[in-house]
Amino acid sequence: MGRRWEPGLVRVLCATTGNDGHFGPLLPFARAFAAAGHEVRVAAPASYAGAVERAGFVHEPFADGPRELVRVVMGKLPTMAFAEADDVVIREVFARIDAQAALPSVTATVLRWHPDLILRETAELASLVAAERADVPHVHVCIGMHEMLPLFAGAIGDPLEELGQLAGLVEGRASSALAAEPVLSLVPEILDFAAGQEPSGSGHFLRFHEPRPAASAQRLPDWGDPQAPLVYVTFGSVTGSLPPFTGVFRRALDALADVEARVLLTVGRKIDPAGFGPLPFNAHVEQWWPQDAVLSQAAAMLGHGGFGTTMGALAAGVAQVVVPLFTSDQVVNGAHVAAADAGLTVEPGPSSVERAAAELPRLLADPTYTASARRMAAAIADLPSTAEAVPILSSLVG
Repeated sequence: MGRRWEPGLVRVLCATTGNDGHFGPLLPFARAFAAAGHEVRVAAPASYAGAVERAGFVHEPFADGPRELVRVVMGKLPTMAFAEADDVVIREVFARIDAQAALPSVTATVLRWHPDLILRETAELASLVAAERADVPHVHVCIGMHEMLPLFAGAIGDPLEELGQLAGLVEGRASSALAAEPVLSLVPEILDFAAGQEPSGSGHFLRFHEPRPAASAQRLPDWGDPQAPLVYVTFGSVTGSLPPFTGVFRRALDALADVEARVLLTVGRKIDPAGFGPLPFNAHVEQWWPQDAVLSQAAAMLGHGGFGTTMGALAAGVAQVVVPLFTSDQVVNGAHVAAADAGLTVEPGPSSVERAAAELPRLLADPTYTASARRMAAAIADLPSTAEAVPILSSLVG
């Protein structure tokens, strides 16, 4: 059947793994295309249907990676060094187990729905080879700082070639396609290059900013000293599902108990706040709260260096202490925050939570960190809006 929409409109398939921190950077581009009247769908794991539907998009599901295979890999991580464990997750979980499980349905979606353009986030690889097989233009939405891309590419070489062969591509085509993709980024150059020299190959980056939503009218509960500054503590949406790290929540609360601040901790939907028992006087715990609503009132943030939380605080001009917990991109994000003087970072791992908490009084007392965070916010706001990405990306459609 022929397509039934006006000339000039395109079908855009956004592809993501089942992770809020990975889907988040895709969303502003998906919303910009939808707002311009284009048809947008999201390919994501079947288990991630709720998040896709809450975002307002049609879900094109694909299979989750087999839990038993993922469990074997994750069970080995506690015996590995931080960097080695991160490399294993990228190579074995994202690039091999998840991608191979996703490939049949993603390929079927591309052949059935005929998207004109595919936008994929860094860790979602099935759509890359499916796009190459169908000769559909594809674009890479970066979910971190630029320097993570060569690290990621170096880790996925063999499994990406395996994936390409499963898709029927000639040898080397998948790797060449990865290297040639245009890259969209939500990071301004002043932050991306803060920790060192301008990375090679950064010229094909297209940088945009997500327009900030209107301030939420959702009022925070009452607790602690109403005159004390608000400190937002979040370790993202994944930490609560990882048994080795769930203890960091209580440790953070106890370590911040004597800080002169009102501490709001969010723990994610997999943890029941009632399980924490009596809380320090200055603390309140929620499963989830709109991040923009909290950051509009926060004096500082303590986070794990996840891309969404890190960039959210910077976009709001809020200084932060970063304690990377379990991935190298969190380490990189923390290093860039510190290099930009927009906050502080500590050694990675859950054992550093107390040290991170000990840095908060310094952050609250020194206004230069907030001033630098506000400079980062201005640099982000000065980037072109994601709405301006739509005509640029539409021009890729033949």
